[in-house]
Amino acid sequence: MNPHAVTLFSVLFPEMPVWAFGDYQFAQPFWLAALLILPAIGMLRRRRPVAVLLIPGAAAWSAPRRTPPRRWPVAFAYIATACLALALARPQRIDDRRVLRGEGYDLVLAIDLSTSMYAEDSIVDGRPVNRLVALKPILEAFIRQRPDDRIGIVAFSGRAYTLAPLTHDHAWLARQLARLRIGLIEDGTAIGDGVGLSLTRLTKGRDSASARRAGAFVILLTDGANNRGQLTPEQAAALAKSRGIPVYTIGVGRDGLVPFPVLDEQGRRIGTSRRMSDLDTNAIRELAASTGGRFFRADDPVTTSEAFAEIDRNQKITFDQTPLVLATEFYLWPAGAAALLLALATPAILRRPRA
Repeated sequence: MNPHAVTLFSVLFPEMPVWAFGDYQFAQPFWLAALLILPAIGMLRRRRPVAVLLIPGAAAWSAPRRTPPRRWPVAFAYIATACLALALARPQRIDDRRVLRGEGYDLVLAIDLSTSMYAEDSIVDGRPVNRLVALKPILEAFIRQRPDDRIGIVAFSGRAYTLAPLTHDHAWLARQLARLRIGLIEDGTAIGDGVGLSLTRLTKGRDSASARRAGAFVILLTDGANNRGQLTPEQAAALAKSRGIPVYTIGVGRDGLVPFPVLDEQGRRIGTSRRMSDLDTNAIRELAASTGGRFFRADDPVTTSEAFAEIDRNQKITFDQTPLVLATEFYLWPAGAAALLLALATPAILRRPRA
Protein backbone atom coordinates (compact mmCIF):
# COMPACT_ATOMS: atom_id res chain seq x y z
CA MET A 1 0.00 0.00 0.00
CA ASN A 2 1.19 3.51 -0.65
CA PRO A 3 2.78 4.81 2.63
CA HIS A 4 1.39 8.29 1.99
CA ALA A 5 -2.27 7.16 1.56
CA VAL A 6 -4.59 6.66 4.55
CA THR A 7 -7.61 4.42 3.89
CA LEU A 8 -10.85 4.28 5.83
CA PHE A 9 -10.14 0.59 6.56
CA SER A 10 -6.79 1.43 8.21
CA VAL A 11 -8.50 4.05 10.39
CA LEU A 12 -11.36 1.78 11.51
CA PHE A 13 -9.20 -1.32 11.87
CA PRO A 14 -5.62 -0.46 12.82
CA GLU A 15 -2.93 -3.02 12.06
CA MET A 16 -2.84 -5.92 14.53
CA PRO A 17 -0.40 -8.80 14.97
CA VAL A 18 -1.25 -11.92 12.99
CA TRP A 19 -2.10 -15.20 14.71
CA ALA A 20 0.45 -17.74 13.50
CA PHE A 21 0.65 -21.47 14.17
CA GLY A 22 3.36 -23.25 12.28
CA ASP A 23 3.11 -22.47 8.58
CA TYR A 24 -0.44 -21.15 8.95
CA GLN A 25 -1.81 -17.85 10.20
CA PHE A 26 -4.82 -15.56 10.36
CA ALA A 27 -3.82 -12.26 8.74
CA GLN A 28 -6.70 -10.32 10.38
CA PRO A 29 -7.59 -12.32 13.49
CA PHE A 30 -9.76 -9.65 15.12
CA TRP A 31 -12.67 -10.83 12.94
CA LEU A 32 -12.69 -14.09 14.92
CA ALA A 33 -14.22 -12.11 17.80
CA ALA A 34 -17.49 -12.33 15.86
CA LEU A 35 -17.62 -16.05 16.76
CA LEU A 36 -18.17 -15.09 20.41
CA ILE A 37 -21.40 -13.32 19.51
CA LEU A 38 -23.10 -16.43 18.12
CA PRO A 39 -23.53 -18.27 21.47
CA ALA A 40 -24.95 -15.11 23.01
CA ILE A 41 -27.53 -14.80 20.21
CA GLY A 42 -28.47 -18.46 20.67
CA MET A 43 -29.01 -18.02 24.40
CA LEU A 44 -31.21 -14.98 23.84
CA ARG A 45 -33.33 -16.89 21.33
CA ARG A 46 -33.88 -19.75 23.80
CA ARG A 47 -34.97 -17.36 26.54
CA ARG A 48 -37.90 -16.02 24.49
CA PRO A 49 -41.24 -16.90 26.17
CA VAL A 50 -43.17 -19.58 24.27
CA ALA A 51 -46.69 -20.78 25.18
CA VAL A 52 -46.78 -24.55 25.79
CA LEU A 53 -49.32 -27.16 26.91
CA LEU A 54 -47.97 -29.50 29.61
CA ILE A 55 -49.26 -33.12 29.57
CA PRO A 56 -47.88 -35.40 32.30
CA GLY A 57 -45.98 -38.40 30.89
CA ALA A 58 -46.16 -37.15 27.30
CA ALA A 59 -42.40 -37.53 26.88
CA ALA A 60 -42.74 -41.32 27.06
CA TRP A 61 -45.27 -41.46 24.20
CA SER A 62 -42.73 -40.81 21.41
CA ALA A 63 -39.08 -41.56 20.60
CA PRO A 64 -36.55 -38.68 20.50
CA ARG A 65 -36.60 -36.87 17.18
CA ARG A 66 -33.88 -35.13 15.22
CA THR A 67 -33.82 -31.37 14.90
CA PRO A 68 -37.15 -30.24 13.41
CA PRO A 69 -36.86 -29.28 9.74
CA ARG A 70 -38.02 -25.72 10.49
CA ARG A 71 -34.89 -25.15 12.57
CA TRP A 72 -32.41 -26.05 9.83
CA PRO A 73 -32.51 -22.59 8.18
CA VAL A 74 -31.57 -20.97 11.47
CA ALA A 75 -28.75 -23.48 11.97
CA PHE A 76 -27.52 -22.75 8.44
CA ALA A 77 -27.53 -19.02 9.20
CA TYR A 78 -25.41 -19.56 12.33
CA ILE A 79 -22.89 -21.72 10.47
CA ALA A 80 -22.77 -19.23 7.56
CA THR A 81 -22.00 -16.39 9.97
CA ALA A 82 -19.16 -18.41 11.50
CA CYS A 83 -17.78 -19.20 8.03
CA LEU A 84 -17.95 -15.51 7.10
CA ALA A 85 -15.99 -14.54 10.21
CA LEU A 86 -13.34 -17.13 9.30
CA ALA A 87 -13.13 -15.77 5.77
CA LEU A 88 -12.69 -12.17 6.99
CA ALA A 89 -9.92 -13.35 9.32
CA ARG A 90 -8.03 -14.44 6.15
CA PRO A 91 -6.58 -17.88 6.89
CA GLN A 92 -3.28 -18.32 5.06
CA ARG A 93 -0.50 -20.81 4.52
CA ILE A 94 2.91 -19.13 4.60
CA ASP A 95 4.94 -20.32 1.62
CA ASP A 96 7.95 -18.03 2.10
CA ARG A 97 9.15 -15.22 4.35
CA ARG A 98 12.01 -12.96 3.38
CA VAL A 99 13.28 -9.47 4.12
CA LEU A 100 14.25 -7.68 0.95
CA ARG A 101 17.54 -5.88 1.21
CA GLY A 102 18.45 -3.08 -1.16
CA GLU A 103 21.67 -1.30 -1.88
CA GLY A 104 21.64 2.40 -2.63
CA TYR A 105 22.19 5.86 -1.29
CA ASP A 106 20.45 8.15 1.13
CA LEU A 107 20.15 11.41 -0.78
CA VAL A 108 18.42 14.71 -0.20
CA LEU A 109 18.00 17.19 -3.02
CA ALA A 110 18.06 20.76 -1.67
CA ILE A 111 16.46 22.91 -4.40
CA ASP A 112 16.53 26.72 -4.55
CA LEU A 113 13.12 28.28 -5.29
CA SER A 114 14.12 31.95 -4.99
CA THR A 115 12.85 34.39 -7.63
CA SER A 116 16.28 34.45 -9.27
CA MET A 117 15.37 30.99 -10.63
CA TYR A 118 13.04 32.87 -13.02
CA ALA A 119 16.10 33.67 -15.15
CA GLU A 120 15.51 32.36 -18.67
CA ASP A 121 19.06 31.41 -19.63
CA SER A 122 18.30 27.81 -20.74
CA ILE A 123 16.93 26.58 -24.07
CA VAL A 124 14.57 23.58 -24.10
CA ASP A 125 12.90 22.45 -27.33
CA GLY A 126 14.07 25.60 -29.06
CA ARG A 127 12.56 28.08 -26.61
CA PRO A 128 13.94 29.88 -23.55
CA VAL A 129 12.78 28.53 -20.18
CA ASN A 130 13.57 29.45 -16.59
CA ARG A 131 16.13 27.60 -14.52
CA LEU A 132 13.65 25.51 -12.54
CA VAL A 133 11.86 24.31 -15.69
CA ALA A 134 15.23 23.32 -17.16
CA LEU A 135 16.21 21.41 -14.00
CA LYS A 136 13.03 19.37 -13.55
CA PRO A 137 13.55 16.87 -16.41
CA ILE A 138 17.12 16.23 -15.22
CA LEU A 139 15.99 15.62 -11.65
CA GLU A 140 13.09 13.42 -12.80
CA ALA A 141 15.50 11.29 -14.83
CA PHE A 142 17.83 11.06 -11.83
CA ILE A 143 15.00 9.75 -9.67
CA ARG A 144 13.84 7.23 -12.29
CA GLN A 145 17.31 5.82 -12.83
CA ARG A 146 17.97 5.12 -9.13
CA PRO A 147 15.16 2.82 -7.93
CA ASP A 148 17.20 1.51 -4.97
CA ASP A 149 17.98 4.93 -3.48
CA ARG A 150 16.10 6.58 -0.65
CA ILE A 151 15.63 10.14 -1.89
CA GLY A 152 14.16 13.19 -0.18
CA ILE A 153 13.54 16.77 -1.29
CA VAL A 154 14.08 20.00 0.64
CA ALA A 155 12.90 23.25 -0.97
CA PHE A 156 14.30 26.56 0.22
CA SER A 157 14.12 30.24 -0.54
CA GLY A 158 13.86 32.69 2.38
CA ARG A 159 13.10 29.62 4.54
CA ALA A 160 13.68 25.88 4.14
CA TYR A 161 10.92 23.27 4.12
CA THR A 162 10.77 19.48 3.66
CA LEU A 163 8.87 18.70 0.50
CA ALA A 164 9.47 14.92 0.77
CA PRO A 165 11.23 12.82 3.44
CA LEU A 166 13.52 9.98 2.43
CA THR A 167 11.44 7.47 0.51
CA HIS A 168 11.61 4.54 -1.90
CA ASP A 169 8.34 5.64 -3.50
CA HIS A 170 9.87 7.42 -6.45
CA ALA A 171 6.58 7.78 -8.31
CA TRP A 172 5.21 9.82 -5.40
CA LEU A 173 8.51 11.71 -5.23
CA ALA A 174 8.25 12.66 -8.90
CA ARG A 175 4.76 14.03 -8.27
CA GLN A 176 6.10 16.17 -5.43
CA LEU A 177 8.86 17.43 -7.69
CA ALA A 178 6.29 18.40 -10.32
CA ARG A 179 4.53 20.56 -7.71
CA LEU A 180 7.58 22.77 -7.22
CA ARG A 181 6.94 26.39 -8.18
CA ILE A 182 9.03 29.51 -7.85
CA GLY A 183 7.42 31.74 -5.24
CA LEU A 184 5.99 28.94 -3.07
CA ILE A 185 8.16 30.23 -0.21
CA GLU A 186 8.93 33.80 0.84
CA ASP A 187 11.74 35.19 -1.25
CA GLY A 188 15.41 35.08 -0.30
CA THR A 189 18.21 32.52 -0.45
CA ALA A 190 18.75 30.56 2.78
CA ILE A 191 21.46 28.19 1.57
CA GLY A 192 22.66 27.35 5.10
CA ASP A 193 19.14 26.49 6.28
CA GLY A 194 18.51 24.37 3.18
CA VAL A 195 21.64 22.31 3.84
CA GLY A 196 20.92 22.14 7.59
CA LEU A 197 17.40 20.81 7.07
CA SER A 198 18.72 18.27 4.55
CA LEU A 199 21.17 16.99 7.17
CA THR A 200 18.31 16.70 9.66
CA ARG A 201 16.30 14.58 7.21
CA LEU A 202 19.30 12.28 6.69
CA THR A 203 19.88 11.78 10.41
CA LYS A 204 16.23 11.62 11.48
CA GLY A 205 15.40 8.36 13.23
CA ARG A 206 19.00 7.53 14.04
CA ASP A 207 20.02 6.64 17.59
CA SER A 208 22.64 9.39 17.50
CA ALA A 209 22.35 12.47 15.33
CA SER A 210 26.16 12.73 15.23
CA ALA A 211 26.68 9.17 13.93
CA ARG A 212 28.37 8.87 10.56
CA ARG A 213 26.30 7.46 7.68
CA ALA A 214 28.34 6.02 4.82
CA GLY A 215 26.43 6.56 1.59
CA ALA A 216 24.47 9.64 2.69
CA PHE A 217 24.72 12.77 0.56
CA VAL A 218 23.21 16.18 0.09
CA ILE A 219 22.93 17.64 -3.40
CA LEU A 220 22.47 21.42 -3.29
CA LEU A 221 21.14 23.19 -6.38
CA THR A 222 21.22 26.99 -6.17
CA ASP A 223 21.76 30.04 -8.36
CA GLY A 224 22.31 32.70 -5.71
CA ALA A 225 24.15 33.88 -2.63
CA ASN A 226 23.13 33.22 0.97
CA ASN A 227 21.19 36.25 2.31
CA ARG A 228 18.61 34.78 4.67
CA GLY A 229 18.16 32.06 7.32
CA GLN A 230 19.58 31.04 10.68
CA LEU A 231 22.64 29.10 9.44
CA THR A 232 25.42 30.43 7.28
CA PRO A 233 26.90 28.15 4.62
CA GLU A 234 30.03 27.87 6.78
CA GLN A 235 28.02 26.69 9.79
CA ALA A 236 26.09 24.21 7.65
CA ALA A 237 29.39 22.91 6.23
CA ALA A 238 30.80 22.38 9.72
CA LEU A 239 27.65 20.47 10.69
CA ALA A 240 27.86 18.26 7.59
CA LYS A 241 31.54 17.61 8.17
CA SER A 242 30.94 16.57 11.79
CA ARG A 243 28.38 14.03 10.59
CA GLY A 244 30.52 12.74 7.74
CA ILE A 245 27.99 13.74 5.07
CA PRO A 246 29.37 15.17 1.83
CA VAL A 247 27.51 18.05 0.20
CA TYR A 248 27.63 18.23 -3.58
CA THR A 249 26.87 21.75 -4.78
CA ILE A 250 25.59 22.60 -8.22
CA GLY A 251 25.65 26.22 -9.35
CA VAL A 252 22.67 26.70 -11.64
CA GLY A 253 22.62 29.18 -14.54
CA ARG A 254 25.02 31.25 -16.59
CA ASP A 255 27.26 34.11 -15.49
CA GLY A 256 26.75 37.74 -16.50
CA LEU A 257 23.56 39.40 -17.71
CA VAL A 258 20.65 36.98 -18.10
CA PRO A 259 17.04 37.56 -19.27
CA PHE A 260 14.31 37.82 -16.61
CA PRO A 261 10.55 38.00 -17.14
CA VAL A 262 8.85 41.18 -15.94
CA LEU A 263 5.59 40.41 -14.09
CA ASP A 264 2.75 42.66 -12.96
CA GLU A 265 1.07 42.52 -9.55
CA GLN A 266 -1.17 39.64 -10.69
CA GLY A 267 1.86 37.59 -11.80
CA ARG A 268 1.20 38.12 -15.52
CA ARG A 269 4.15 38.61 -17.80
CA ILE A 270 4.40 42.07 -19.32
CA GLY A 271 7.94 42.06 -20.67
CA THR A 272 11.57 40.97 -20.31
CA SER A 273 14.53 42.61 -18.60
CA ARG A 274 18.20 41.68 -18.14
CA ARG A 275 19.83 41.25 -14.73
CA MET A 276 23.21 40.21 -13.46
CA SER A 277 23.50 36.64 -12.21
CA ASP A 278 24.48 36.69 -8.51
CA LEU A 279 25.74 33.12 -7.88
CA ASP A 280 28.26 33.07 -5.00
CA THR A 281 30.56 30.51 -6.59
CA ASN A 282 33.27 30.77 -3.94
CA ALA A 283 30.89 30.07 -1.03
CA ILE A 284 29.27 26.96 -2.49
CA ARG A 285 32.60 25.71 -3.85
CA GLU A 286 34.05 25.92 -0.32
CA LEU A 287 30.93 24.28 1.11
CA ALA A 288 31.46 21.27 -1.14
CA ALA A 289 35.23 21.06 -0.63
CA SER A 290 35.10 21.28 3.17
CA THR A 291 32.57 18.41 3.42
CA GLY A 292 34.26 16.04 0.96
CA GLY A 293 31.85 16.79 -1.86
CA ARG A 294 32.40 18.48 -5.17
CA PHE A 295 31.26 21.69 -6.88
CA PHE A 296 29.74 21.72 -10.39
CA ARG A 297 28.46 24.43 -12.71
CA ALA A 298 25.15 23.44 -14.29
CA ASP A 299 24.85 25.85 -17.19
CA ASP A 300 23.96 22.82 -19.35
CA PRO A 301 22.60 19.30 -18.74
CA VAL A 302 26.01 17.67 -19.20
CA THR A 303 27.49 19.20 -16.05
CA THR A 304 24.49 18.05 -14.01
CA SER A 305 25.02 14.51 -15.29
CA GLU A 306 28.65 14.73 -14.18
CA ALA A 307 27.54 15.53 -10.65
CA PHE A 308 25.37 12.42 -10.52
CA ALA A 309 28.15 10.30 -12.02
CA GLU A 310 30.42 11.44 -9.18
CA ILE A 311 27.84 10.24 -6.67
CA ASP A 312 27.84 6.80 -8.35
CA ARG A 313 31.54 6.45 -7.52
CA ASN A 314 30.89 6.73 -3.78
CA GLN A 315 30.13 4.00 -1.25
CA LYS A 316 26.69 2.40 -1.23
CA ILE A 317 24.75 1.39 1.86
CA THR A 318 22.56 -1.64 2.52
CA PHE A 319 19.26 -1.23 4.32
CA ASP A 320 16.26 -3.43 5.08
CA GLN A 321 13.11 -2.83 3.10
CA THR A 322 9.56 -4.00 3.80
CA PRO A 323 9.37 -7.73 4.67
CA LEU A 324 7.95 -9.84 1.85
CA VAL A 325 5.50 -12.61 2.78
CA LEU A 326 4.39 -15.07 0.10
CA ALA A 327 1.19 -16.76 1.23
CA THR A 328 -1.62 -18.92 -0.13
CA GLU A 329 -5.03 -17.49 0.79
CA PHE A 330 -7.80 -19.83 1.97
CA TYR A 331 -10.56 -17.30 2.60
CA LEU A 332 -12.45 -18.37 -0.52
CA TRP A 333 -13.38 -21.74 1.03
CA PRO A 334 -15.23 -20.41 4.11
CA ALA A 335 -16.59 -17.51 2.07
CA GLY A 336 -18.00 -19.92 -0.51
CA ALA A 337 -19.52 -22.10 2.22
CA ALA A 338 -21.10 -19.03 3.84
CA ALA A 339 -22.63 -17.95 0.52
CA LEU A 340 -24.06 -21.44 -0.12
CA LEU A 341 -25.54 -21.80 3.37
CA LEU A 342 -27.09 -18.33 3.25
CA ALA A 343 -28.58 -19.11 -0.16
CA LEU A 344 -30.22 -22.23 1.32
CA ALA A 345 -31.37 -20.59 4.55
CA THR A 346 -32.64 -17.20 3.42
CA PRO A 347 -35.77 -18.32 1.46
CA ALA A 348 -36.93 -20.58 4.30
CA ILE A 349 -36.38 -17.88 6.92
CA LEU A 350 -38.29 -15.31 4.87
CA ARG A 351 -41.24 -17.72 4.47
CA ARG A 352 -41.53 -18.37 8.22
CA PRO A 353 -44.68 -16.85 9.76
CA ARG A 354 -43.97 -14.03 12.20
CA ALA A 355 -45.08 -14.52 15.81
